[in-house]
Amino acid sequence: MSATLRERLIALMEPLIGRLGYELVDLEHGAGRGSAVVRLYIDRPGGVGIEDCERVSREVSALLDVEDPIPTAYALEVSSPGFDRVLRTRAHFERFAGSRVTVELAAARAGRRRYTGTLLAVGDSGIELEVDGERVTLGFAEVARARLSG
Repeated sequence: MSATLRERLIALMEPLIGRLGYELVDLEHGAGRGSAVVRLYIDRPGGVGIEDCERVSREVSALLDVEDPIPTAYALEVSSPGFDRVLRTRAHFERFAGSRVTVELAAARAGRRRYTGTLLAVGDSGIELEVDGERVTLGFAEVARARLSG
């Protein structure tokens, strides 16, 4: 999935999912046999159950039927973010300050692309981690992917 299609889908779905009382944590797209898969990860205070996933799936399916933003056949899957949840927005990072995270950079910095450590602080332009006893500051623009880690 191109970054622009992913961004369009997030912009399209996030308001609807928010009105339903959930947060869109992440969106993934993968090719499958004969059709693609669009996978949404949702959350809300207190967690997400199967009924929540079914409700969001019905509403998002209806929206996608009307808007038709995906040019190929696809299956829609909705699930909870799990223990290794993705951190996509500044609010996600703020919520999990103090937690252990793994951050992958879009481009290597001094030969290193992956940092795993404690999320110490979140600012306007990025995050600060403690990695192997040292403080590391990473800009949001540098981060390709971030997850909670065990």
